[in-house]
Amino acid sequence: MTDFSFQLYSARNFPPLSDTLALLSRLGYKQVEGYGGLYADPAALRADLDANGLTMPTGHFGIDQLRDKAKTAEAARVIGVETLFCPAIPHDKWKQPEADWVSLAAELGELGKFYKDQGFGFGWHNHHFEFWPTDSGRLPMDIILEGAPDIDWEMDVAWVVRGENDPNAWIEKHGQRIVAAHLKDIAPEGEAKDEDGWADLGHGTVPWKDLFSTLKSKTKATHFVMEHDNPNDLERFASRSIATAKSL
Repeated sequence: MTDFSFQLYSARNFPPLSDTLALLSRLGYKQVEGYGGLYADPAALRADLDANGLTMPTGHFGIDQLRDKAKTAEAARVIGVETLFCPAIPHDKWKQPEADWVSLAAELGELGKFYKDQGFGFGWHNHHFEFWPTDSGRLPMDIILEGAPDIDWEMDVAWVVRGENDPNAWIEKHGQRIVAAHLKDIAPEGEAKDEDGWADLGHGTVPWKDLFSTLKSKTKATHFVMEHDNPNDLERFASRSIATAKSL
C-alpha cells in the first residue's frame, strides 16, 4: 500500500503548522514534504512530526540553502529527510540564457555528489519554465538531466502539462531518474481562478488514473506527494486528494 505524502507549501496560508500536521494525520496521511521556510528549528519540527505520527522523507531546499551544505545536511538528518530536492530558481532567472542553465546543471551535479556522499538522495523538482526552449531550442529540463546525469527527478506532472509537454513522453525517456512525483490537478479552463487554476486531485483535467499507473510501472517513484499551489480550503483539498489517490 502506498503511503501518500503532502507538500506543506500547500498549507502555507493556513497556520499554525501544528494544526496542519494534526489535520493531515487525522485524514490518513503518513508522510509530509517540507519546503525552505520550515527548517529554522529542525528539532522542533521533528518533535511536531513525531507527535502527529508523521515522517518527512523528502524535502524541498532552495538553492541557497543547498549551498550551505553542512547546515542543510545536519538539518535534514535531524528532521529525518532522506532525499533533498531543489525546487526552483528565482523568478527572474526562469528565462535565463542557455549558458546559465548549463552552469546550473553543473552546480546541481556537484551538490548532488556532496549530498549523496552524505547518505542522502538528491534531485530536481520541476515547474513549467524548464520546458520553455532556450534560444537554441534546447529545453532547460534536458540541460539539467544531461548536465547532472547522477541526480534524480521529482516530477511535478501538472507543471509538465502547464509547460505544454506530455508527461508520458518524459516518463518514457527518463523513468529511471524519477524517484518521486507530485500529484496535483488542473482545473477546467476558466474555473478556479481564485486558486490560480489548480484543482483538487481527481477534480480537474489531468488523466490521473492512467498517469498514476504509468508512474508506478515505468519509474522508480516511491513518494507520491499531494500538492495544490493555492487552495482556498485546506481541509477540502487534503481530504479530497487523498481519497482520490487511494482510489487510483
